[in-house]
Amino acid sequence: MIDIKTLRNEFPLLNNSKTIYLDNSATSQRPESVLTAVKDYYETFNANPMRGLYDLSVESTERYEAARQKVADFIGAKESAEIIFTRNATESLNLVAVSYGESHVKAGDDVIISIAEHHSNLLPWQRLCEKTGANLIYFECEPDGSFPPERLQDLMTDKTRIVAMTQMSNLFGRVNDIKTYAEIAHGKGAVFVCDGAQSVPHIPVDVQELNVDFLAFSGHKMYAPMGIGALYGKRELLEEMPPFLYGGEMIEYVTRCGASYAEVPHKFEAGTVNCGGAIGLHAAISFMEKYGWEDILKREEELSFYAVQEILKVPYVTLLGSQDPMEHHGILTFKLEGVHPHDVAAIFDEHHIGVRAGHHCAQPLHKHLGVLSTTRASIAFYNTKEEIDAFIECLGGIRKEMGYGE
Repeated sequence: MIDIKTLRNEFPLLNNSKTIYLDNSATSQRPESVLTAVKDYYETFNANPMRGLYDLSVESTERYEAARQKVADFIGAKESAEIIFTRNATESLNLVAVSYGESHVKAGDDVIISIAEHHSNLLPWQRLCEKTGANLIYFECEPDGSFPPERLQDLMTDKTRIVAMTQMSNLFGRVNDIKTYAEIAHGKGAVFVCDGAQSVPHIPVDVQELNVDFLAFSGHKMYAPMGIGALYGKRELLEEMPPFLYGGEMIEYVTRCGASYAEVPHKFEAGTVNCGGAIGLHAAISFMEKYGWEDILKREEELSFYAVQEILKVPYVTLLGSQDPMEHHGILTFKLEGVHPHDVAAIFDEHHIGVRAGHHCAQPLHKHLGVLSTTRASIAFYNTKEEIDAFIECLGGIRKEMGYGE
């Protein structure tokens, strides 16, 4: 069982800020162990990895590759070579769209994405289809955020090359049955690209169990520093893909008129890498492992269940997605009748509560649902019932503050 006081004491910002932080889907806070790991790297063995034979560079290389192995173990990859370090999930998804997509998709082919995708898993495919003449096809959801598998099956053809889908919507918080969707994609010979930006920080993810071909996620949503992310790819696919970026360290040999490239994963990591960020991600995974999935899941489920139950009691509030508390996984996206989401967020800020307002980088989904913008509160396992109570109390008074007299 998690002792919440001990847990919160590990996060300096939670103790140094008066803000109740409920914007965890955008980015999480960092525990002291992560901050210390990054600080220790720059103070004690900072050097350019893989470029020197002296002690500092060798140790830096070893720590960098240890972080890669840590990520591989965390998400169940077969080997560390299947993990490419990037800046974030956005860069990872762009890498797949450019390197795999442009070499495998041609005019007349189909690329299927869900309507619930974050723009990071939408715009790269939009661009790919514009560039190649392929067709971008949307897999649409029900009002509760569910995606009937038979609907995807109906969209699949012999021309389908790629299916891209989030495992957990940043608007609904609902976990999609990725294993089933990947099986449907593979049945037509398509590859399956999974956006794990929201899922990897909050639920156990095993890429071999899901049988996805690619999976992307960001470190900054799971207690690691900003600027570090990862892409998982099946080795046989990575080996046939051309490099994404060109320059230092991703080469094997360069001549005046050509070059040969390094083995995976290094051929996708051009230039000086973010070694400090990778070490921070390693520390973040170790931090999560210290508390364990069983306790993390239990706490986040309890907080989510309570928050959904309470928000459904507030008059004039419409919760997007399922009305089942167990389908939200810490994400509460809602509309407040008669009040613009930016005003809602501004009033929350006046009460020292941080939430998100806008389209949440999911404009097509908002249009599909018939709304322009929404407000979102999102929970991490370091949040408390008392913070949710403060959020609900503030929400219940916003219309009155806006002059509705209720």
